[in-house]
Amino acid sequence: MSLKRIFLNCALGLAVTLAASGTHNWRASAADGGTLVMATSQVPRHFNGAVQSGLATAMPSTQIFASPLRYDDNWNPKPYLAESWEVSPDGLSVTLKLVKNAVFHDGKPVTSEDVAFSIMTIKANHPFQTMLAAVDKVETPDPFTAVIKLTHPHPALLLAMSPALMPILPKHIYGDGQDVKSHPANLKPVGSGPYRLTEYKQGEFYTLEKFDKFFIAGRPKLDKIVVRIVSDSNAALVSIERADVNVLPFVTGVRDIERLEKMPGVTVTNKGFTGIGPINWLAFNTKKKPLDDVRVRQAIAYAANRDFITSKLMSGKAVAATGPIAPGSPLDEPNVEKYKLDLAKSGELLDAAGYPKKPDGSRMALTIDYIPGTDEQQRNVAEYLRSQLKRAGINLEVRAAPDFPTWAQRVSSFDFDMTMDTVFNWGDPVIGVDRTYLTSNIRKGIIWSNTQQYSNPKVDELLAAAARETSPEKRTAMYSEFQKIVVADVPIYFVNASPYHNAFSKGLASLPTTIWGVMSPLDEINWETPPKN
Repeated sequence: MSLKRIFLNCALGLAVTLAASGTHNWRASAADGGTLVMATSQVPRHFNGAVQSGLATAMPSTQIFASPLRYDDNWNPKPYLAESWEVSPDGLSVTLKLVKNAVFHDGKPVTSEDVAFSIMTIKANHPFQTMLAAVDKVETPDPFTAVIKLTHPHPALLLAMSPALMPILPKHIYGDGQDVKSHPANLKPVGSGPYRLTEYKQGEFYTLEKFDKFFIAGRPKLDKIVVRIVSDSNAALVSIERADVNVLPFVTGVRDIERLEKMPGVTVTNKGFTGIGPINWLAFNTKKKPLDDVRVRQAIAYAANRDFITSKLMSGKAVAATGPIAPGSPLDEPNVEKYKLDLAKSGELLDAAGYPKKPDGSRMALTIDYIPGTDEQQRNVAEYLRSQLKRAGINLEVRAAPDFPTWAQRVSSFDFDMTMDTVFNWGDPVIGVDRTYLTSNIRKGIIWSNTQQYSNPKVDELLAAAARETSPEKRTAMYSEFQKIVVADVPIYFVNASPYHNAFSKGLASLPTTIWGVMSPLDEINWETPPKN
């Protein structure tokens, strides 16, 4: 059964220095597969996707570790480490039958014990606490059978077996009693995926080389993937234009996308992000005055002018987002309050909340933060809001952070008024949406939890019920009501779906355009036409 069907039935149902660095060597023969050079601004802290979310970790983790399932571009689950799977009629267990020829990079076989260990490790340590909350235990009746036992039906479980979400770890390495979050193997990982990590220079590059004993015959196609960390987007663009780099993933800058589309030797696509569901938004600290008053948050929403942001600031490249479930999801509820620009209504709400205009026209002063490094989606929107909200009598100070950790520390410790942010749906609300709105997930010090400190008992009730509901109609109705409540409460003002694009050198075949894009195993991508040099 396709994931789309399951989802509907369960959820509805470097630049110019590369040559000198020794990586500009992909002019290999067709027989040896050649090398792919990728540039990214994402800096991984480590390579273990079992305990860390995000693009920086997921890209290498999905090459190093294999997962039970993988997905195509139509939401269909495909065999990977699990050659088959079966959900019990009552929805309380899922049985995985594993391939018998998978080995880790150190030669040890992959068994059901590794699967059981990994699932329970992810449940205990992954930041997405709702993702495997329904898992009670994993039984291992034989070395190639794993039976996942659930406390209640879990419509999102098969999707949670994706490469970026469920890497299978070697128990013989990680089961030594050390803290998995700080385990030395996180920087020297041993997986069973198509590539082995052979070199890492933090903040500069990492190298992945073909694993000759990979369990899928004839894969991976490439010999090597070199990932260069390039913080300067212009340098990255120059590199792909010169063919010093072959892949630029997760490009969000509108001007960058337009520039890439004009390069004759480059293919640009927005495919490969439907599972991610990235939303760009303005978050409020709902426990801090004056933003603890819903009328103030609503007033800001009526003054913000989403239409101008998407049509002008983003040149129409970004689709408007109006609620907590990403546009394009079968669970997206379009019939919510859109907060169309209405300065008069904004003023009325601020008056009613006790913030009348002062003689100088101002009503209050607030700060707005943003994630550094993604100017068009973050800083530019924050700067625009500074000028736009002044029309409503709100004086905004745009507070820059020198780096991502500084921003994350401020937001996760609740030291902010408002902040721009980009957060992923991760396919199913249970995985990527619930974490932002559940009262139980207000966790100080944890970024991309409920950092808004939003709490609504009805929302908690709806999300808990929808997480286990197997009726398509009932689950749809629950998420519809949830979205309407959240949009009315405005812990977040939703702006747009982030316009992610990937750019590839022409001559590459089998591009990763599945629902997870480059956060999938790159074992099929290959040089159909070797690049000229």
